Amino acid sequence: MSKTGLVVSAHSADFVWRAGGAIALHAAAGMEVTVVCLSYGERGESAKLWRQAGMTLERVKAARQEESKAAAKILGVHDIQFWDMGDYPLNLDEKALFRLVDVHRAIHPSFVLTHSKEDLYNHDHPATTDFAQHARILAQAHGHNPEQKVCGAPPVFLFEPHQPEQCNWKPTVLLNIDSVWAKKRAAIECMAGQEHLWEYYTRVAQQRGAQAARNSDTACTYGEGYYNVFPHVVSSLV
Repeated sequence: MSKTGLVVSAHSADFVWRAGGAIALHAAAGMEVTVVCLSYGERGESAKLWRQAGMTLERVKAARQEESKAAAKILGVHDIQFWDMGDYPLNLDEKALFRLVDVHRAIHPSFVLTHSKEDLYNHDHPATTDFAQHARILAQAHGHNPEQKVCGAPPVFLFEPHQPEQCNWKPTVLLNIDSVWAKKRAAIECMAGQEHLWEYYTRVAQQRGAQAARNSDTACTYGEGYYNVFPHVVSSLV
């Protein structure tokens, strides 16, 4: 069975800005990455689309989905799912929780990527983190759907929020994405509804790249930052 990764994204663009490099890097190495978009971001993150005359909610959703599908293709996403759970606020009920547990049990991810624990500017993001980690716990429970194979303990990495200082987030992992930066930038440019963020997230990648270079012996121009939730279990420190 191929190694797999799971990305739980509150809105349909979040996985691109925040984890596009990690997705492309692991996909290029042969990993099958599944992306679950809980919402299209149709209310809170689609201002450019809403400024168009005659815009409707369904047209916004459709546009956002096409943008995200195009970005996912560039990044090499194996499976992208759009759950349409509402936006501002997300409506994450028990049925959706069990659905995400089923995703865990189906793919047995080697890692999970999702949002920061805090975000003063977007409550959908920490709600997604709580939801994703709750699903991971249930996926490990032997008494939940005992006919299914129980999941192990995949590491969980929280990707960078838009304003990290205000969200009490700091990276504990810096990922060198130089080899896939062109793919990430191309995926970013698929998100036409949020064009104002293209250069912002390019600058974020450059900043994390500079930090990665400073904290290693490897040259790095572009990077992504993550906060690892659980301790890493290792057999050696070298």
